Amino acid sequence: MYTSYYGFTVKPFQLNPDPRFFFGSSGHSRALAYLRYGLSQSEGFIVITGDIGTGKTMLVKSLFQELDSTNVIAAQLVTTQLEADDLLRMVVAAFNLPYEDSNKASLLRRFEEFLRDSARQGKRILLVVDEAQNLPARSLEELRMLSNFQAADAPLLQSFLLGQETFRATLQGPGMEQLRQRVIASCHLNPLSLQETRDYIEHRLRVAGWQGNPHFDDEAYPAIHQHTQGVPRRINVFCDRLLLYGFLEELSVIAEATVNTVGNEFSQEKVVSGSIRTAAPQFQQAKTLFTLPGTEQRIANLEQTVDALLEYPQWQDVQVERMEKRLVELEKLVKSLQQTVTGLRQAVAEPLDADANMSS
Repeated sequence: MYTSYYGFTVKPFQLNPDPRFFFGSSGHSRALAYLRYGLSQSEGFIVITGDIGTGKTMLVKSLFQELDSTNVIAAQLVTTQLEADDLLRMVVAAFNLPYEDSNKASLLRRFEEFLRDSARQGKRILLVVDEAQNLPARSLEELRMLSNFQAADAPLLQSFLLGQETFRATLQGPGMEQLRQRVIASCHLNPLSLQETRDYIEHRLRVAGWQGNPHFDDEAYPAIHQHTQGVPRRINVFCDRLLLYGFLEELSVIAEATVNTVGNEFSQEKVVSGSIRTAAPQFQQAKTLFTLPGTEQRIANLEQTVDALLEYPQWQDVQVERMEKRLVELEKLVKSLQQTVTGLRQAVAEPLDADANMSS
């Protein structure tokens, strides 16, 4: 809704990784350089680790944008806790090879033939494994064994392993020595510094067509950094809410007070979320509120009407009439929401009151 209001061409803080928004902080630039180095070496493993939301997937998306599909065949595998045989099937499937009703020997033979055929055509094969911290030791060993395929002493498969910080500890565990010896470079992504947070926000705004509206006060950036701890995904979520708040309040300036207001809303939501989890038995029936038939579509229709009204003011009379009709449609729904929210508040208040009584 705020996109048209502030003149953006796209949402600047969307969660979906888009290479157009890649921001080369010192850590992310170093990690991308390691990935490029790994491609140039055509062998071994590159390991990139980082906490949730630090931008590992964005790195991969940015790297894939650079690849020449005539020379490199790349596939990305987002893992769960896959055992070795299942991992092999997932790898084979990621390169669009048949995998159903095949035993392990057949899968290995098929994959080796694919690697050798690709090498004869002058193409290199790259496998990117995301969420590698979920893989058990046997599955990591399976990946290492796949790296043994060679032709004329040249490796046929190169792998990049991306995982959360716990993956670093996994690599240092017993039985991982052979895999560690294949790692030619590794890098850990840290949260953004205060200055990088400001640069990151302004970079994404500029990519989205920002012309200075809204203006961010200098004091707003330290407050945003404090509320998000410099984690890119948290920054995206926070700034998306911040711009929505600015739109609703018709703000042209984002000040420190505005940031703290939104930050307090997030804090309250966390408290309520924790209380709701505590009150889950009482809350179970009430949560059907969010799955009422047609709720999302009705709200989407209303948002479309508002967007059209902002974009085409000459249609004001027609659009206002449509909006009035849709508001009438929502009136009954809102009453139902109010009743259910009252029940929710009571369900949340009961465990909070119980905790207060216990502490007193």
